[in-house]
Amino acid sequence: MRLLLGRVLLPAVRQGSRGCAGGPHKEIRVRFAPSPTGFLHLGGLRTALYNYLFAKKHGGNFILRLEDTDRSRLVPGAADGIEDMLEWAGIPPDESPRRGGLFGPYEQSQRLSLYHEAVQALLESGSAYRCFCTPQRLELIKKEALRRRQTPRYDNRCRHLTSAQVQEKLAQNLPFVVRFQLPSGAHSFQDLVFGWTHHDVASVEGDPVILKGDGFPTYHLANVVDDYKMAVSHVLRGEEWLISTTKHLLLYRALGWRPPAYAHLPLLLNKDGSKLSKRQGDIFIQHFVQRGYLPDAMLDIITNCGSGFTGNQIGRTLPELIEQYNLQSVSTHSALLDLDKLPEFSRVHLSRWIEGADMRAQLVARLQTLLREKYKDATFDREYIERILVLRKGHLILLTDLLSPDYSYLWVRPSVQQEDLHRLSSEASEIGSLVVQILHKSRHDTSLELLSRELKSHLQQLKATKYSTSMQLLRLVLSGIKKGPSVAEMMLSLGVEESIIRVQKALCS
Repeated sequence: MRLLLGRVLLPAVRQGSRGCAGGPHKEIRVRFAPSPTGFLHLGGLRTALYNYLFAKKHGGNFILRLEDTDRSRLVPGAADGIEDMLEWAGIPPDESPRRGGLFGPYEQSQRLSLYHEAVQALLESGSAYRCFCTPQRLELIKKEALRRRQTPRYDNRCRHLTSAQVQEKLAQNLPFVVRFQLPSGAHSFQDLVFGWTHHDVASVEGDPVILKGDGFPTYHLANVVDDYKMAVSHVLRGEEWLISTTKHLLLYRALGWRPPAYAHLPLLLNKDGSKLSKRQGDIFIQHFVQRGYLPDAMLDIITNCGSGFTGNQIGRTLPELIEQYNLQSVSTHSALLDLDKLPEFSRVHLSRWIEGADMRAQLVARLQTLLREKYKDATFDREYIERILVLRKGHLILLTDLLSPDYSYLWVRPSVQQEDLHRLSSEASEIGSLVVQILHKSRHDTSLELLSRELKSHLQQLKATKYSTSMQLLRLVLSGIKKGPSVAEMMLSLGVEESIIRVQKALCS
């Protein structure tokens, strides 16, 4: 079948269809439907996560649908980037452009014939009409409303065209859009978060455009058709769409379809109450991926600041979020996101990853890759890296911290000036000999506590050098820096053999 609306001729699209309207929803199906006009940001990730949690809590399906009908604002790579970030976060969709599914296509630009069929039905029932008003006329209406300090709205002029007038304009090949005829009177619906909502949309808005002159639908039509055709049972989306829901429900009624249940999620705001802005470079998920944050930390902090969960403790994993999630406990209060707390969330989750053998193995592999990129000719075995991670557990915020200058001694032997060492102590050679003996003695039975105790016991007996000064000297020998982990931890991180080599080279030669 081919449908002609306006001047766009499109073939029908094969896809799954929803059962008869009016039947109960037996399967939980939710969707995350971003526009690929930019990359995924924190607010979008939170909406996707709430949908994913709801689906997994109830054994349902989580759908990714790309609303790409605004062709002028598409960003190359954004569509793939959105799905990449969902997979990175550990909340991959069950159905998507990449994964497919029974209800595809999952990109609106490939579903145009479905929207045209719906528009044709609305035109035939009198619920929609063609509007031939020019952009110039619409701009004049807008300017006049603003001059009168009124909210601009379309005056519904073309609603009153007769059939003969419409046919005459079509014969002249005049461009047009299709508008939905809003019924008058207040209409109410029950939102699962905000409760009963009443809105007389026709008294404050003109009839909305549902099909543009280029043959592409507006959001109002497309989301209704797609949610119905994809058998979506619950729509969980941001509260900015709450006021538009009345229009969507009126479209469902005009089409004779049963609507899904709606739950509008409170906004995610900055800690000062201002809106998250895409002009803030640090709200895009790629920013946090590039910085080296774990997905667990990101999911934890964006749920910690809002409602819908049991308590707000730090350190919750995705399975725990699924278990605790309760849509009924989501409040209408905006969630204030304090990114200054992200380092603490990251430290807690990185420590948990280090504790788990499987997750620690992933960290080791990742760090090996990073080290190969930074130190081209060097190789570091897994046991060495794993030992460093275990010793630094609780101190690291990011895995990439280990690539900072403070930790360069772990990967490259430092260059130490002899005059710096002798300036600290005239007993430098004696200190080196003592430390080498201690390391040889503890070669086969070494613990942080034992090594610390042995170092303190022997070095406190020096006549001309304070114990604290001895530690400064040894830290400089081992790392080339004045501050850092304890000397005993440095030695255990480097290993006995490497520590002996560094001490002997600097102090015993």
